[in-house]
Amino acid sequence: MTQTIDPGNPEAPTTPDGAAPRTASAAASSGGAADRAADGAAATADVRGAVPAALRRRVPKYADLAPLMQFKKPEFSRAAKLRRASTIWDLRAMAKRRTPQAPFDYTDGAAEAEITLRRAREAFLDIEFRPGILRDVSSVDLGTEILGKAARLPFGIAPTGFTRMMQSEGEYAGSRAAAAAGIPYTLSTMGTASIEDVAAAAPDGRNWFQLYLWTDRDRSLELIERAARAGNDTLMVTVDTAVAGARLRDVRNGMTIPPALTLKTVLDASYRPAWWFNFLTHEPLTFASLSRYTGTVADLINSMFDPTLTFEDLDWLRETWKGKLVVKGIQTVEDARKVVDHGADGVVLSNHGGRQLDRAPIPFHLLPDVTAALKADRSDAAVILDTGIMSGADIIAALALGADFTLIGRAYLYGLMAGGRAGVDRAIEILATDMRRTMALLGVSRISDLTPDHVRLLAK
Repeated sequence: MTQTIDPGNPEAPTTPDGAAPRTASAAASSGGAADRAADGAAATADVRGAVPAALRRRVPKYADLAPLMQFKKPEFSRAAKLRRASTIWDLRAMAKRRTPQAPFDYTDGAAEAEITLRRAREAFLDIEFRPGILRDVSSVDLGTEILGKAARLPFGIAPTGFTRMMQSEGEYAGSRAAAAAGIPYTLSTMGTASIEDVAAAAPDGRNWFQLYLWTDRDRSLELIERAARAGNDTLMVTVDTAVAGARLRDVRNGMTIPPALTLKTVLDASYRPAWWFNFLTHEPLTFASLSRYTGTVADLINSMFDPTLTFEDLDWLRETWKGKLVVKGIQTVEDARKVVDHGADGVVLSNHGGRQLDRAPIPFHLLPDVTAALKADRSDAAVILDTGIMSGADIIAALALGADFTLIGRAYLYGLMAGGRAGVDRAIEILATDMRRTMALLGVSRISDLTPDHVRLLAK
């Protein structure tokens, strides 16, 4: 049995062949309906065939073109290039173009196969944010408190060595930018500006001092006393440098302090004359802790730093230093608990930016366990995190998982190498913008409102 289908309405009932014929009145009624349907279809076709006015071709008028013809004058200044940088990675690309290979690689590189650094950055990528909706985020406050004082942003500048080697403004640019942003600045024992000069450069800033304990305790004590007299309120002792890590980029580049003028460096300088001009026309590199040194970085570390450190030395520091004491280089839950038991006011979960032990624990992965352990101990010690941070979203993720504060090292050094003080300002601005946007999209208006519920670690 076959069926006939009305092409004007495919969904209309069909009539099987051989069925009883319709009555005349039904046929007439059906025919009238069919005529009306045909008329409607024709009208629809006419409407669909018409071209909307907005889609009709015409000769453009000058009045229409004028608003579109706003050609900007090309800008090639360093300030313009910094404004165009939207991410820390953009600043890194600028830094690489402006800085000779040896100092750039000293900043950019890590130990051995650089597995730790790569994993640390990947850890921040392997998360999922979990936003809340219908929250008032018209005003986002990035302010927080760390070690008893307010900070306008939830991060500070980490201690970095040989900083004026990366760019001639060095610690002066970093400390002044930090003071302007209302965040702490940490001067390294291996910094290329003295404790007193940094304090004078940023008298209104919050300055911290990072200490490597030397085999010569008298010299360590001298540094501690100088830091106290200069107004530093926090001492950050680094404990993950019993010996120097195998930083292979430095070995391959023949990295020395100060940089040596070899044939390779002279050729490299020809592409970066501004760096060499600044380096050669400013005061030679000096250090916060020694007047002069010539040799490789690894030799310097191995000759100065004490491989015999124990928790008894931490007890000595606690008795000697009257301000806040923070221990940097914590990589296990057990050690976090121990240093707090020995008087530390805070811990920095850090593997030295991946520059010491390759395949070391990743601070971001360690963070939830450390915060849970200290909370179980009813400790109010601050938990600070560094290593791998390259965006404001990374910082927000760390804060959500329990960090009280974070530190940036490479992220600010890329800005320094890209544009001196202005580059550091831009790095801080980029991170702050990232954080405000991320918090608003999460539905959070204050740092204190971030919780582990806002972040999910993705399974591998």
